[in-house]
Amino acid sequence: MKKFLVTLIIILLIAGILAIGNYTLDLRSENAELLAREKELETELLASQTELANAKKEAVQEVPNLEKTNGMEVVPTMLDIITGDSSWCGTFQLIWNDMKNEVVKKDIVFTPQEQMASNLNKEEFKESMLSGEYYFKKYGLKTLELKEEIEKGIMQKFNQTSDILEDFDWSDEGLNDPNNPDVQRYFFYAMLYRKFEFLQEFNKLDKGKFGNNYNNIEYFGIDRNTKKSVGEQIDVLYYNSNEDFAIVVNTKTNDEVIFCKSPEGTTFKEIYDNMNNKAGKYDGSKSFKNIDEFKAPNLNFNEKREYTELQDKTFKTADPIYDTAEIIKAIQTIKFSLDEKGGEIKSEAGMDMVMGTSAVNPAPEEPRYFYVDNTFAIFLKEKGQTMPYFAARIENVTKFQ
Repeated sequence: MKKFLVTLIIILLIAGILAIGNYTLDLRSENAELLAREKELETELLASQTELANAKKEAVQEVPNLEKTNGMEVVPTMLDIITGDSSWCGTFQLIWNDMKNEVVKKDIVFTPQEQMASNLNKEEFKESMLSGEYYFKKYGLKTLELKEEIEKGIMQKFNQTSDILEDFDWSDEGLNDPNNPDVQRYFFYAMLYRKFEFLQEFNKLDKGKFGNNYNNIEYFGIDRNTKKSVGEQIDVLYYNSNEDFAIVVNTKTNDEVIFCKSPEGTTFKEIYDNMNNKAGKYDGSKSFKNIDEFKAPNLNFNEKREYTELQDKTFKTADPIYDTAEIIKAIQTIKFSLDEKGGEIKSEAGMDMVMGTSAVNPAPEEPRYFYVDNTFAIFLKEKGQTMPYFAARIENVTKFQ
């Protein structure tokens, strides 16, 4: 009987050990399955995050992040004098028009007056000259809500973000203060964005010279190897010689790309008017012929201008209460690219302006310097008489000291 009990106990112990072993194996198996599933979930999460990041990146159509161009001048109007490499876009004129017509209610006149301001006051460019699909603009009292409306507006319309909004002061001190009845602070903003494609892609051409001083320039266009239909997208405005011509390259949208070689004029308006005058007088063929050739350089530039000439100067408004105003900051950017496929332009303009009473913003009085320290004339006259009795002109004062 004892042997039987001992044997039974041994059997039960062995069975228990086996059961524990199987349980442990089951736990290990379950743990392994859990670890494998956890890795699968981590992999899926990482893939989802990557996909989301890519989707966000694709959602915003970024104009190529070009380096700032050196030596390119941005002018605010087509009336401003240009002397070298220059560019203009209508965005700054649009916000000036809103400031002048909707808030100030009169021409902006500084003392002394800036020629730039006089040109802007003429409103040579207005929003009626451009389809609404080309631009977004907004103005109002400077608040964070206005900034948010601008950011949402350009994203919804163009899938673009702003390159200039953060250049302005959006701290509490830089916003309109509703608790200060003596001052109102406004913000004006505009963006123009276009991406266009030529009707047919041009050929990439061999690099070549530009003028007499520049080599290794990238070109696109039409040569003898280009299929003839590509030239059908070109209209000739005039051709007086290979140094004096203008053409229009049509696109898949309403955009026309106009090239004018040897432009004549000191402003963009003069150049454009002279070009159109020549086109009106031209009686030659305005079709691009099969034997004709065309080439134009690839272009990429990115310019930003702060109009310091217009800042920190007071001017009068037509408002009976807020009769004095001042531009705190005014900025415009132009990004442009062009190649054999087409082009892209993005331009922004922003302006921070404050209005107040004359007592709040008095015009600072400038000292005058009556230094007779260069060529001068001197007269002696008896008080009450019309003619002097002595006169001298002094140029080299060392003769007389």
